[in-house]
Amino acid sequence: MRPPRRASTTERRTAEAAGRRGERLAGWWLRLKGWTVLDRRVRTPAGEVDLVARKDGLIAFVEVKMRRTVAELDFAIDERRLARVAAAAELLMPRYAGPGDDIRIDVILLAPGTRPRHIENAWIGG
Repeated sequence: MRPPRRASTTERRTAEAAGRRGERLAGWWLRLKGWTVLDRRVRTPAGEVDLVARKDGLIAFVEVKMRRTVAELDFAIDERRLARVAAAAELLMPRYAGPGDDIRIDVILLAPGTRPRHIENAWIGG
C-alpha cells in the first residue's frame, strides 16, 4: 500500500486562500446574524480557532470549513477536529469570556452556491 500523496506547495496555497475566503464569508454571515467577531485565526498550543464571536452573553469559538461541493461538507468536520477546537477554546476562554458568559463551539460549513450552514453547539464532548 502506498503512502497518501502529499499536497504540493501550490495546492496548499490554494487551499489556504480558500480557507481565508471561507473565514471572511463566515465572519460576514455571523455579523449579519447579529454577532460581533472578536478575533480570527487565534493560535494556541492546542490548535487554532478560526473565529471567536460574541452575541449578548454568549461566546462562540467557531470552526469554519469550506469545500468545493455540498456533498463534501458532510465529511468536513469530525470529532477529533472538534476536540482540538474545544481544547484551544478552553485555553482562550480567560481572554474572551467574562463572568456569566456562556461558551460554545460552533461550526460554519460553506460551499459555492449555497447559504452557510451554521451548526450551533457542535461540540458537546468532554
